[in-house]
Amino acid sequence: MLIRLRAFVAAIVLGAVVAGCGVNTIPTLDEQVKSRWSEVQNQYQRRAELIPNLVETVKGFAAQERETLTAVVEARAKATSVNVSVDQLDDPELMKRFQEAQSQLSGALGRLIAVSENYPDLKSNQNFLALQSQLEGTENRIAVSRRDYIQSVQAYNTEVRTFPGMLWAFVWGAKPKATFETAEANQTAPEVKF
Repeated sequence: MLIRLRAFVAAIVLGAVVAGCGVNTIPTLDEQVKSRWSEVQNQYQRRAELIPNLVETVKGFAAQERETLTAVVEARAKATSVNVSVDQLDDPELMKRFQEAQSQLSGALGRLIAVSENYPDLKSNQNFLALQSQLEGTENRIAVSRRDYIQSVQAYNTEVRTFPGMLWAFVWGAKPKATFETAEANQTAPEVKF
């Protein structure tokens, strides 16, 4: 009877020690990173779905701006062809390619919006205004999603690289996740001319 009681108490103490020492922290943070990455992809997908409507609306007004429209369509195709699954979040090279494709699409969209400034009828078209507003909202959602993802990766990577998390990372085989890095071109302030 005394042996059973000691075994029971030892099991409870061992369970409390294991539960309190962070064994669940890495899997919890890993799931948070995956969830946040899914939201980033969701917002990029939303943007990719808005672009064909925006291009078609502009096409009717800006027939001579085919080069810009073609660049947007090509950038969208490239951006949607580079996918990063949650299992590939620790591959910095793949993340870099993904970010470059998304940056090219952002640049092409910026040029498209700039082209629209030359067409007063287009600027007043309700479809264009609604699409432009949705696109701006989506860009804001992307920024928020990326920020949330970066913060969750930071928490995960900190846990994996510090004690006692590094012990559990070794046990789980956990590796640091890749985060977003801004392109060199984004480091320079845009030049505004009137």
